[in-house]
Formats: sequence, structure tokens, C-alpha cells
Amino acid sequence: MKRPKPIQGFKKFVTDRKPVINEVVREPTAGGVIFRHNDKNEIEILLIQDARNRWTIPKGHIEEGESAKQTAEREIREETGLEEVKILSWLGKINFRYRRQQSLVLMTTEIFLVKALNRTDKIKPEDWMNDIKWFTATEALDKIEYDDIGKLMLLGLKKIRQDKF
Repeated sequence: MKRPKPIQGFKKFVTDRKPVINEVVREPTAGGVIFRHNDKNEIEILLIQDARNRWTIPKGHIEEGESAKQTAEREIREETGLEEVKILSWLGKINFRYRRQQSLVLMTTEIFLVKALNRTDKIKPEDWMNDIKWFTATEALDKIEYDDIGKLMLLGLKKIRQDKF
């Protein structure tokens, strides 16, 4: 009796399965939609380009004993080089999850509306970033890679116009 041929790719399908998730990790973070008015009095938003070439806002992990607002201010200074910023209001919270090896990471990010003050051209990216740049509001909305952050940017722009920040 003739042996049947093995099905190509079957072994790969069976052996390439991801390992079981062993833990759930919660990571609270905070950041901000940073804006300024340029010489033409147009609103500009500062975005960073991460290591994967995605445009986003500065944000980072909340350290023990820090409030979300304190974290946003610290992370903005660290990631952008801006020395003077003023947090104007809370815009909202976004939640997402991703897998890191055998962990499920549940990330919550508190987002604030932040005005850059004084020397706003003195921006300096951290080593892990690919770029940092001021964009007009329209350009920033086109560039932002995450829909949830884009929605909060729109809310921030509405607040800027209504409250005349």
C-alpha cells in the first residue's frame, strides 16, 4: 500500500501557535495633545514619530506616586525638550490591549490638552524617536496613526477655539 504524501505546511501551522497567556498586566500611562499658535495665529500640534514610524503624541508610564497630570507634564518635557508647558484640561482616556510574549497588556492612557509656552521651536527628540515636528492642525489629523487619539485631538481643537486658549 502506498503512503499518502504529508500535507505541506501542516507542521508549520501546528508548531507556530502562540504560547498561552500567563498573566494580565495593567499599564497606566498619560500624555498630551500639545499645541501652539504660529506666526499666522494658526494652531499647530506637536507630534512624535516612534521607532515604528507611526506619528503619535508624547506619552509614557505613570510612575508610583505620580498623578496622570504630573506624568503627562514630565513625559512631554522628557520626550520633546519643551521646557515650559501648561496643562489646560483633561481630554479623555483611551484603552487598548496588546500581547507581549506570554502577557496580555491592558494599557490605559489619560490624555490632556497642553499649551507649549515660550521657546516652542526648541524641540529635541529622544534617541528612540525617528522624528518630532510641529504640524498644522489639519496636517496633524492626517498624520496621526491612532483613531482614538485623533478623536481627542478634534476635541482639543474645539476646546482651543471655544475657550480661546
